Amino acid sequence: MIDTEDKLVAFLPQLRAADWVSLDTEADSLHAYPEKICLIQISIAGHDRLVDPLSKIDLTPLLDSLNAHELIMHGADYDLRLLEKHHEFVPSAIFDTMLAARLLGERQFGLSALVEKFLGVKLDKGSQKANWAQRPLTERMEKYARADTYHLKPLADKLRSELVSRRRLAWHQEFCARLIENCARPQVIDLDLMWRVKGSARLSRTGLAVLRELWRWREHEAVRANRPPFFILNHEKLVDIAAVAAVKRPVENLLPPQMSPRRRTALLEALKTGLAVPPEAQPDILRHHFQRPSEAEFKRYRQLEKIRDARADELGIDNALIASRPVLGDLARDWDNFAPSLMSWQRDLLQKT
Repeated sequence: MIDTEDKLVAFLPQLRAADWVSLDTEADSLHAYPEKICLIQISIAGHDRLVDPLSKIDLTPLLDSLNAHELIMHGADYDLRLLEKHHEFVPSAIFDTMLAARLLGERQFGLSALVEKFLGVKLDKGSQKANWAQRPLTERMEKYARADTYHLKPLADKLRSELVSRRRLAWHQEFCARLIENCARPQVIDLDLMWRVKGSARLSRTGLAVLRELWRWREHEAVRANRPPFFILNHEKLVDIAAVAAVKRPVENLLPPQMSPRRRTALLEALKTGLAVPPEAQPDILRHHFQRPSEAEFKRYRQLEKIRDARADELGIDNALIASRPVLGDLARDWDNFAPSLMSWQRDLLQKT
């Protein structure tokens, strides 16, 4: 485990000289709130290293060295977002084995399934939901963590060869570049939407005002307890309590019996705050305005759908990789406006021959 400056300094020359680098991270999203990166796994030829971000070592030299390589990753989306959020790290290039597998038509594209199919190795996934913030790591956790990057290079080699033979490597490169771009882009948080959890659409405006306060209460409690919000109270219970409170009925029987007196009191205060919101300040009920497509747009949609599905069948890939249904709807409505947002290979496949 690299958990001191001296150990990191000793490893950096090997990393900088590496011909290839595979990378993964482990976070504690199931055990803490907000989540943090607890482990960085790195494999290079002859070495599999675990780096401990919780040790407070300066990771800048490590991240600079990583940025000089194309990083082999699997399902990089979550890892990239965490690395950008917590360490302001955006790689220059990646090879995502999950995206490669999907572009080759693999329907089982989890790492375990791919490693077993292409390398004949069965991975132990027993530590998948472990608390990665614990120290020291168990021997099983260390073995699991190293395996996540150890197999990425040979797996990537096989997938890259297939992409080349099927003339899809450029598609994959564009896909990976788009993924990096999307993960590096600051996420815009709509404060009026983040608390509208599943089921909230059935609430009245009074119920929404209560739900908003309950959500704020839960966020505060989650941070205070350093536990994910669903451990405090799940979405369904929040909505049920808001619905009952909005019609002036008692909510005590909906509260978990094990809830502490302090937390119970704070929740009831949140209810009072929500119920005290004057009607003019209560959240609006969101209305989704559906614009019925014109006959010409509907015809164009069917044409695009037919082309997409035919191309997907020919290639043996999921048709959503080419374009989702909402994207097809946008393209049918205004091709010139929305087509530039497609990747070039997607746009080429949707063009009529």
